[in-house]
Amino acid sequence: MWQRVKDSQKLDVNSTYCYIMLSEYFTDTCLVAEIDKEIVGFVTSLIRPSNPEVLFVWQIAVSTEYQGKGIAYSLLRDLITGASCTQVRYIETTISPNNAASNRLFRKFAVEIDAPLLESEGFSSHLFPGDIHEDERLIQIGPINHKFGGINS
Repeated sequence: MWQRVKDSQKLDVNSTYCYIMLSEYFTDTCLVAEIDKEIVGFVTSLIRPSNPEVLFVWQIAVSTEYQGKGIAYSLLRDLITGASCTQVRYIETTISPNNAASNRLFRKFAVEIDAPLLESEGFSSHLFPGDIHEDERLIQIGPINHKFGGINS
């Protein structure tokens, strides 16, 4: 997962420990896509401890050679239709304005599941070290119609 993020040149690269920890402690809400035993994509997320109706998607990435093949969309769909997300009514994520791929993915997902998408202030650039990080916009999709794709209410 760390390598996928590093290769993306768009996402913030965190320590390998962070990805190991997420995989270990948030197994139910972190998925990988593999081809020939190689991780070609992943999504990391967690259900908000203060609100089990909100799934926060932290990062989603796909290897350059597999982009445009629907892997990120499938990961997101598999995540939200999985057993661990039966109470989830909203998806939240933060995206920088210049991350066109993530912006397209979440907008397409909202349209496909027929759920409203709201955009608001997320994390200001001044919270990040240095002067190289854009503001992160908070994207919220929902309420999710539980008839979408077999999601059980």
